[in-house]
Amino acid sequence: MNAPIIPPERPQRERKPDWIRVKAPTSAGFNETRRLMRDLNLNTVCEEAACPNIGECWTKKHATVMILGDVCTRACAFCNVKTGMPKAVDPLEPEHVAIAAAKMGLEHIVITSVDRDDLPDGGASQFVKVIEALRRNTPKTTIEILTPDFRNKADAAVEAIVAARPDVYNHNLETVPRLYPTIRPGARYYASLRLLESVKRHDPSIFTKSGVMLGLGEERMEVHQVMDDMRSAGIDFLTMGQYLQPTPKHTKVMDFVTPQAFDAYAAIARAKGFLLVASSPLTRSSYHAGDDFAKMRDARAAQLAKAG
Repeated sequence: MNAPIIPPERPQRERKPDWIRVKAPTSAGFNETRRLMRDLNLNTVCEEAACPNIGECWTKKHATVMILGDVCTRACAFCNVKTGMPKAVDPLEPEHVAIAAAKMGLEHIVITSVDRDDLPDGGASQFVKVIEALRRNTPKTTIEILTPDFRNKADAAVEAIVAARPDVYNHNLETVPRLYPTIRPGARYYASLRLLESVKRHDPSIFTKSGVMLGLGEERMEVHQVMDDMRSAGIDFLTMGQYLQPTPKHTKVMDFVTPQAFDAYAAIARAKGFLLVASSPLTRSSYHAGDDFAKMRDARAAQLAKAG
């Protein structure tokens, strides 16, 4: 009768190695960036996806804007963004993104979004409007977009977005094909590859980019095969980073990949012909995106010069 009540055990989360830890954000620049996003009613993937680099990036006033709301129609096992029925698309969002880019003085901006399977075009028209608003308001800012797969709407979506001429078109494959049913169940690996391939088919001058997370249980040769598939699709830039479990409800980290292993993957990827490779435990799609864009542009110029 008087036995103590023992609370249920919380799920154990694997301790992060030293190379994956980052300091909590406390700078004035971080707070200024957060205040600007709030004032303009903008969402960022930095916050919604619990990015470990948010302190560094926001201190430098770099933020990846997430358009089309903060509620996703998918429920991927790795992603921290809320799932449910999204709100109506904000018609003021494109101008607000352009205002934010101007106030932060961005030379390069990354725009991503939640999945919007509820919209007839998957949200492609909002990407177009954001690109157009940026071109009007900050014409010197280079534009990188990170889109969803536009399931069953990809052909028309890609055609419309490519016509708006972003500088970089990014779409992440996320993981190896074998893990898609558990990690990315709402998507199809080869559909994502075809999307990126179609960008190049519509406009070869647009840089294409894709990324994968490591530590989900993938095998080394599977990662090499993904690299080959990407090169077959003409992808210019590969990013590779460590998967981190956002909450105990999400899929577990199967392995913390060492910095040395990331370096080895990078060497193989460069040998396979990517224009640029970013590979480290803390690498994310938009991490150092502006600097990387400049490097990629220089690499293409050198490649063209060599070809005569």
